[in-house]
Amino acid sequence: MQLPVYSETTMALNAHKRFRQGQILKLVSSEPISSQDELRKRLSHVKVRVTQATLSRDMNELKLVKTAAGYKPLTNGEEAAAPLPPLGRALREFLVDLRPAFNLLVLKTPPSGAQPLAAALDAEKFKEVAGTIAGDDTVLVITPSKQARVAVQKRMEDLLR
Repeated sequence: MQLPVYSETTMALNAHKRFRQGQILKLVSSEPISSQDELRKRLSHVKVRVTQATLSRDMNELKLVKTAAGYKPLTNGEEAAAPLPPLGRALREFLVDLRPAFNLLVLKTPPSGAQPLAAALDAEKFKEVAGTIAGDDTVLVITPSKQARVAVQKRMEDLLR
């Protein structure tokens, strides 16, 4: 069996990655950070330059989850397979306003709240939902008909009670 040969470049890249990931953990543990772009900017203040793709991979490897208070490391008490909150909790945590429009629902959230809300909604796999689109503070829920939209809206409102 032949052991892999690591060049000085590979070892330096691994050391840089460990340092970068350590800085990420330090930042998210010390202050609320609500978006990847905000984290990237904070990293640049500590002289760590990173692309969005690398940052996304680092956050995935570090098992960071988005909460109402910003990104946090996944703790042992939480399920690693399901870091997304159930829809009822996501609605209570992120939903600010719900606006019906024919066969569409427009869900308003605080900044950076749309992604976790849309993910929780998608995880429910409502047969009445054709799809969702999430921006920063808005989720568009698309249904095939007004009746389907009314059914989804009622289920969401029931979860809020």
